[in-house]
Amino acid sequence: MATAYERFNLHATPEKFYIEACDDGANDVLVIDRVSTEMTLSGIKDIPPSGVTRPICGIMGTIRLVAGMYLIVITRKRKVGDLFGHTVWKALEFDVISYKKTILHLTDIQMQDNKTFLSMINNVLNTDGFYFCTDYDLSHTQQRLSNTSPDFQEMSLLERADQRFMWNGNLLREIIAQPELHKFAFPVIHGFIVMKPCCINGKVFEWILISRRSCFRAGVRYYVRGIDSEGHAANFVETEQIVQYNNSQASFVQTRGSMPFFWSQRPNLRYKPKPQISKDTNHMDGFKRHFESQVLIYGKQVILNLLRQNSFRSHSNMLICGSKNTCASFLRYIAFDFHKECSKMRWHRLQILVDAVSDMQEEFGYFMVSSDGKVTSEQSGTFRSNCMDCLDRTNVIQSLLARRSLQSQLQRMGVLHVGQKIEEQADFEKIYKNAWADNANACAKQYAGTGALKTDFTRTGKRTHWGLVMDGWNSMIRYYKNNFSDGFRQDSIDLFLGNYTVDETESLTPLHVQKDYKFLLLPVIMVVAFSMCIICLLMAGDTWTETLAYLLFWGMASALTAAVIVVNGREFVDAPKLVQKEKMD
Repeated sequence: MATAYERFNLHATPEKFYIEACDDGANDVLVIDRVSTEMTLSGIKDIPPSGVTRPICGIMGTIRLVAGMYLIVITRKRKVGDLFGHTVWKALEFDVISYKKTILHLTDIQMQDNKTFLSMINNVLNTDGFYFCTDYDLSHTQQRLSNTSPDFQEMSLLERADQRFMWNGNLLREIIAQPELHKFAFPVIHGFIVMKPCCINGKVFEWILISRRSCFRAGVRYYVRGIDSEGHAANFVETEQIVQYNNSQASFVQTRGSMPFFWSQRPNLRYKPKPQISKDTNHMDGFKRHFESQVLIYGKQVILNLLRQNSFRSHSNMLICGSKNTCASFLRYIAFDFHKECSKMRWHRLQILVDAVSDMQEEFGYFMVSSDGKVTSEQSGTFRSNCMDCLDRTNVIQSLLARRSLQSQLQRMGVLHVGQKIEEQADFEKIYKNAWADNANACAKQYAGTGALKTDFTRTGKRTHWGLVMDGWNSMIRYYKNNFSDGFRQDSIDLFLGNYTVDETESLTPLHVQKDYKFLLLPVIMVVAFSMCIICLLMAGDTWTETLAYLLFWGMASALTAAVIVVNGREFVDAPKLVQKEKMD
């Protein structure tokens, strides 16, 4: 496998960027012309001594904004651990560098737009969870990597990466188009990785959890739901649990993703906006496309629907039944009303679901390689879990299924003795539960903007009153972000992934969407009316009837204005401006 360079120096002159590979024995230099934007391969001898030099950790890619091209580099990284002898890094800090030496050629409006687009790029880069490896392919599961051809093994990291999880694919288009430059870049995944050395019965093994967030139909909680015309599901995450011991390894893969039909749930100031199922779309086409690709990649599918009994659950049942002729051999459906079954703190009832799918989990198995390098078993299917957001409830269930798989793996490897249970290993249980809770928080922050709910159960194995309080706090933060900042976050993701491209020739970008003046005036009226109510209470009139009259007047004005705002809630939320219509429906 062709590897990428790991260490770089960036030499900047007014005319060019010189990115020097600093690995032992390397002599290559990537030269980027800041005027023509051309990229060429050169040698160390061509680096001018006049350049400003600084070390960088890698190239994220390039992007065109209003002011022209920008170079995005990784400036700080942290080692996560070693995966089969390959160092895995987490990107911590980035820098976005303009090709142009000045932006004085822009108008005031263009300068403001360029500043906004730069804020969007930084918004994505500052979202925690970017990981990379310069000599190993993090975008594929162990089983996929074991089933590859010799030709695939000879490909560069950029060529062989799973495009679903390569978050800098759009930024690296120019480098990808020039194979001689491939060693200067590597795929970056977004999600969560934890790698922990663990010990049970005196036997040390490595336990790893990797969640890969798909960049297809990526976005934020309320603005990206369901699937698109290609069958890509919103908030699709592939989670792989890996264990290494004595040169043997095992892997268990699960997926999560939005309910695979066409539906939306636009924010409208209400705490829980009503979901809408599209009435003029062929749901079966998208449903089939989604699961045809899932079966091709993962094998048989078990859908774990954790929603309460509602129209969505009924719609899912209808689609499953409608697809029986083509899907019966590889698709199974399990409904489990999480909230109903676990109400009143009865979280022990989750075992009902784990027991119900135990035979299927045995059938699917897991991927395993013996200490002599032979594949002894493969995973023939996956559990695809979903709740409404595919975050909190989904993560709880995935952690339970993963534990059951790990129990079998560690017994086969000889780490656990016959009859021993993982739950009895206190030190490992603490590591395991905390890692899965951290995974929940990472996925939730990337999609919903806050940490996950119900992590007290994942961390401790039981529901606590303090956990309920923290869930309430996170829910309030989610409400604010989903209504008043997620439009910007969605635009940021679309710009970063190339779903929207900036045209330098456009005099006016979609950022300039003018709202009706009354929607700016109504909140002001409501605040003034409410303030007058407070003033009337603090500064009472000469008689109680006079005070009551003032209170009734301003109270009614405040209530009526608030009612108008709520009825027209969609006009007051922060909506995306760049996003395509398909995502807005």
